[in-house]
Amino acid sequence: MLFILGEELIGLDIIFWLIIGLMFVIAFAGLVYPVIPSVLFLLGGFLLYGAFFSFEPFSWLFWSIQLLFVILLFGADYIANMVGIKKFGGSKAGVWGSTIGLIAGPFIIPVLGILIGPFLGAIIAELVVHRRKVKEAIRIGFGSVIGFITSAFTKGIVQVLMIVYFFIVI
Repeated sequence: MLFILGEELIGLDIIFWLIIGLMFVIAFAGLVYPVIPSVLFLLGGFLLYGAFFSFEPFSWLFWSIQLLFVILLFGADYIANMVGIKKFGGSKAGVWGSTIGLIAGPFIIPVLGILIGPFLGAIIAELVVHRRKVKEAIRIGFGSVIGFITSAFTKGIVQVLMIVYFFIVI
């Protein structure tokens, strides 16, 4: 039921905010399921706010800062994964194997696949490409999981900052 207060539709505003909030929630789900493009859902929430309410609060400064956050998101993802694997003696093959496992894991093994996928991907890549010993490959696999967890945590903080800045601006 919509309540008209002056010219404003209160019920419609609530629906608009629920849609924007849903976009933000889906963006956070992308931290756990990397096939969900978190950045697009965050930006989609901002654009929906503009479409539903007003683009007036979004100056060039707002978009510049959000662009820097987006670059930080992509950088954090790549760097955390690479550092996690390299710190445990892995190579580019381990990084690629971990990335492939990160994408495929949740589809093959729901829920736990998000951790098992990068772990096994890094192990398999190091065993096949560099003929590592199993013990060494397993250590590299643990590095990939640590890299993923670090990346998800870091990206979560950046996404919170993006949303907080959005609310400060509006």
